[in-house]
Amino acid sequence: MPSLPDPARDQHLVDAIRVLTMDAVQKANSGHPGAPMGLASLGYEVWTRHLRHDPMDPSWPDRDRFVLSLGHGSMLLYSLLYLSGYDLTLEDLKSFRQWGSRTPGHPEHGLTPGVETTTGPLGQGVANSVGMALAERWLAHRFNRPGHTVVDHFTYAFCSDGDLMEGISHEAAELAGHQKLGKLIWVHDDNRISIEGDTALATSTDQAQRFRSYGWQVLRVEDGNDRGAIDGALQEARGTASHPTLISLRSQIAFGSPGKAGSEDSHGAPLGEEEIRATKENLGYPSLEPFYVDPDALAWCRDECRIRGRKLHDEWEERFAGYQEAFPEEAEEFEAMMAGELPEDWDADVPDLVSLDKAQATRESSGTVLQALAARIPNLVGGSADLAGSNKTDIKGGGSLLAENPGGRIIHFGVREHAMGATLNGLALHGGVRPFAGTFLVFSDYMRPAIRMAALMEIAPIYVFTHDSIGLGEDGPTHQPVEQLMALRAIPNLLDLRPGDPAETAVAWKVAVEREHGPSFLSLTRQGIPCLERTGPEGAEGLRRGAYVLREASGGSPALILLASGSELHMAVEARNTLEAEGIPTRVVSFPSWCLFQEEDSEYRDAVLPPGVTARVSVEAGTTLGWDRWVGPEGAIVGLDRFGASAPWKVLYERFGITTGAVVEAGRRVAGR
Repeated sequence: MPSLPDPARDQHLVDAIRVLTMDAVQKANSGHPGAPMGLASLGYEVWTRHLRHDPMDPSWPDRDRFVLSLGHGSMLLYSLLYLSGYDLTLEDLKSFRQWGSRTPGHPEHGLTPGVETTTGPLGQGVANSVGMALAERWLAHRFNRPGHTVVDHFTYAFCSDGDLMEGISHEAAELAGHQKLGKLIWVHDDNRISIEGDTALATSTDQAQRFRSYGWQVLRVEDGNDRGAIDGALQEARGTASHPTLISLRSQIAFGSPGKAGSEDSHGAPLGEEEIRATKENLGYPSLEPFYVDPDALAWCRDECRIRGRKLHDEWEERFAGYQEAFPEEAEEFEAMMAGELPEDWDADVPDLVSLDKAQATRESSGTVLQALAARIPNLVGGSADLAGSNKTDIKGGGSLLAENPGGRIIHFGVREHAMGATLNGLALHGGVRPFAGTFLVFSDYMRPAIRMAALMEIAPIYVFTHDSIGLGEDGPTHQPVEQLMALRAIPNLLDLRPGDPAETAVAWKVAVEREHGPSFLSLTRQGIPCLERTGPEGAEGLRRGAYVLREASGGSPALILLASGSELHMAVEARNTLEAEGIPTRVVSFPSWCLFQEEDSEYRDAVLPPGVTARVSVEAGTTLGWDRWVGPEGAIVGLDRFGASAPWKVLYERFGITTGAVVEAGRRVAGR
């Protein structure tokens, strides 16, 4: 039994969050102590009284999801994980922000047990939470049956003033309100302090009015240390099924610190040894020893959280066993979806698209393939940023996913690309659904932070980026991507797929669906491009290796290699015909994915691009930056290092010199002819 009376024990544990935070930041000599100290009471109340979680099994399917969107306050989450009995040790806390630590500066999904998503860039976490809540509702609608509820949990997100300043929070909150996500609860840390000082320097928004206008329920807690009021607000939030809830919590940054409470000085720097001592004394903490937590109180907290979590988990397991007996097929499907497994013969209906009667835009090919996949993968769910007709991302018969139709498969994200990307991340992180979404390639810029986070977390949403070059034509340079493709290729762990004809498009989709540990994007054309003949035995399946020999040189020994991706691949084939006729043995390499080609061993890469063949020409309707890696110092690059223009697409290619003739001329030059 604990040595402290119940109220004193609880207060000690609340203060322990503050102490662990102060000491860890001080030891690391960097970090953000202010927010965790101000939110200690909230964190303790949520994690010990409200959050449905099992510290001994952090991944059980029906747990509540918790998102610390203010990721700079990571020591709040690490302290709660430690106190509640997760596999996180005191030594882990002491190695905060150090090399190899499981307690990095911002929470990282997959590294620390109990961390649901990687946060830090403000606004990303709250938008992730919208996807998590959307996934919960979709799965609940698909699998729950009268008397058998197997999906029934909430998503909580703690957010800061900074989170709510970021534009993504507006997009995500509006979408959540429109979707009426009643199991989504955000708690706003209204401490009114940012790095530069009082938030009044930068904002005067009435957040309550703003969120009510989005269709949220808004509750207010005036004292961030009033656990009774916090408890009441959380209960009221959970009792509202028709609207998401924002709880505005008036807190004080660095609460307990005599010299730095309420000051921006506590936001992002250690308090200092003297201030930590003064804070512990001010709190009446029983020890000045760094990282001290009363052992009896710690044992009680861990036992309580583990016992409560195990009980909740066991109750769910019992319910699920009954569900399995009553609905065996549904139970099997649920387990497979949550495990990320694909149905048997999931790609059986995907056409190979090797011989079409006429040229076809790869966005059209993509739409055809998507229908075949969606028919066999029931949890393939997604949509577009108000561009479904252009992106070809509708699912025939899938129905719109709306509050009144929670089992729909088409998500109308609206013109909200940033929130769309981060919501996809939340859907993927929750599990059970396979998310995809589309927009124009140029607008991937709006999604880039979320795409980067997906790559960092090694989760696998699929992005359908159409209108991928000056080939979109008359809309002009504002909509014509030039640098976007190369900028996306620069993101580690992001799979680039720029298929060169309809047949490659079919394979690209399959590769994207199969990918488990990282996001993928398809870069697709608006203009029609021809189906290409292949001489290699692998056919369009060669795309799986990133680059492959599409047409071999006469005699099998090339003097010149032409490299191309996407809509420019047919130019390389046409140029080869001319160059071969001129006596230059020319190989054409289809190069749809730099990422996949880089993953191949050097033996394969050298077979496709023999080091001894230095006469090389690449062609791609975008920036030339980066292609020198593959063509080398003696090669040539046909591309576009300026913005586009408004004109018919064929005129643009001609005017900008991205033509078969330009490739032929460059080939002659580098081959010394």
